[in-house]
Amino acid sequence: MERDKFVGISKVGEKGQIVIPKEARDMFDIKPGDSIIVLCDKAQGIALVKSEVIEDLSDKIFPKGEK
Repeated sequence: MERDKFVGISKVGEKGQIVIPKEARDMFDIKPGDSIIVLCDKAQGIALVKSEVIEDLSDKIFPKGEK
């Protein structure tokens, strides 16, 4: 059964790295080597977005082949 919500905990390592829990990686099909965009707002927090989501959005704003 595929879930559409997940809550997990990650610790920040000595180098400032975090591990995205397996359940979240599976949910968003995050694979080794994928790029993740980090969006930050001091009042609202941090959001992680796969870079392809932004690429898809930019393709809609700037369709290929148009100048």
